[in-house]
Amino acid sequence: MKNTKHRVIRNILIDMICAGIALVVFALFHHVLPREQQSVGIVIQNPYKTEAPAGNDSSLALPEDTVYIASAGVSDSGLSLSARNNRGRQNNPGRGGMNGMSGKGGSALSDSGDIVEETDDTPIAEKFADKYTDTVVVTDSSYSSPDISITVTEETTANGRITYYLADIYVRDITCFQSALARGTYGSGYRDSISDMAALSNALVAINGDYYGNTNEGVVIRNGVIYRANRTNCDVCVLYYDGRMEVMPGSAFDMQQAINDGAWQAWTFGPALLDTDGSVLTSFASTGRIISANPRTAIGYYEPGHYCMVVVDGRGASAGITLPDLSQLFYDLGCTAAYNLDGGNSSIMVWQDAVINDPSGGGRESSDALLIAEVNSYE
Repeated sequence: MKNTKHRVIRNILIDMICAGIALVVFALFHHVLPREQQSVGIVIQNPYKTEAPAGNDSSLALPEDTVYIASAGVSDSGLSLSARNNRGRQNNPGRGGMNGMSGKGGSALSDSGDIVEETDDTPIAEKFADKYTDTVVVTDSSYSSPDISITVTEETTANGRITYYLADIYVRDITCFQSALARGTYGSGYRDSISDMAALSNALVAINGDYYGNTNEGVVIRNGVIYRANRTNCDVCVLYYDGRMEVMPGSAFDMQQAINDGAWQAWTFGPALLDTDGSVLTSFASTGRIISANPRTAIGYYEPGHYCMVVVDGRGASAGITLPDLSQLFYDLGCTAAYNLDGGNSSIMVWQDAVINDPSGGGRESSDALLIAEVNSYE
């Protein structure tokens, strides 16, 4: 009887060990070991240019059976740009400090909320002509060329407890606003430092992206290539070839409409940081832990051709920032739309080949980066 009891216990222990090994192997295969994923493999052609989508070739990594679709539609009026400027807020230099509101949870954006758009027919190149220079001009805090203007500053909030880095960006050609994939490959488990991705893409400024490789959920469009189009409850941010940027609930995203409108980039993380009319949000589809003060990375949109990147330090000398306060920050900057990206230890900004913020925990590698890079060669 005693031997039988010992044999049963031994068999149970062996089964538990085997089950544990199987779980470890499963986790390594699905979450740790890099593996390529099946890409949708559709390229959305730029309706405003005749050449193929720009960007670092290694970041596209298309499968051999890539399908090219017809160009996205262009209106009869040509390059007519629509800016969501419901209250005349574009190019607003600022409106004051953050108000310290607390989030209430829940969904922030409506699936069917009407967006009133004002149309500005002035081409981007003419509207921001004073921002560009005939030759490349570089200082410690700025860069300008015939196609790009960037100014990077280190900022602190009024109480001095929060440090953030702001890149104010103008682009004449939206294909200067690029994404990079870790190791130039679409898939899960592929990670690189933001510095390495920036260097390989000749980026002027770069930040971490949405860490798409950490999930199979949502929309992944990078440099005009559709890699993934899965359902998601997260907010989706889309940047179009005409320079518009739009944030919407995942349930409202329509891939065919995105193709028709000429999507250049699309990210799935969020949440949205401003309402559809550019107002401060007090409700976020996130948990209390996410809403509380943390290091942050986010992008802001003023109007076609004018954007900003923000990285907030946290968990150290800088306290980090809550989502409500981050919403207030983008409102104060004058943005009409803003979108939260992966944060925490991922929050990194690279400027002129150097990490300029103080990443929490020394930072961590990511599956993707957002960056600004020249698409033309200048002396």
